[in-house]
Amino acid sequence: MQVKLIMTWDIKPGRDQEYFEFVVREYVPGVTRLGLRPTQAWYTMYGEPSQIMMEGITDDYPTMKTMIETPEWVALQAKLLEHVINFKQKVVRLSPRFQF
Repeated sequence: MQVKLIMTWDIKPGRDQEYFEFVVREYVPGVTRLGLRPTQAWYTMYGEPSQIMMEGITDDYPTMKTMIETPEWVALQAKLLEHVINFKQKVVRLSPRFQF
């Protein structure tokens, strides 16, 4: 059964340019190499929800668990945290409905 990783965060004030360069050049290519298949990303300009929501899938939970425990994943997440605050993540079963 496919599973989805849902991550949310806010960009640190004044870090927008560095954040977007990191995400495009390193983060998305890095998590893709590790086996996460990014499916959607949202940028919220107004309102209360997190500024960024990103989703990706793997074929099953053991694959997801193994991926997020690798040193490479941990390093990418640490680098992401240099640019963001309020980071949250959760793994859920893949559903055709909107998941948050």
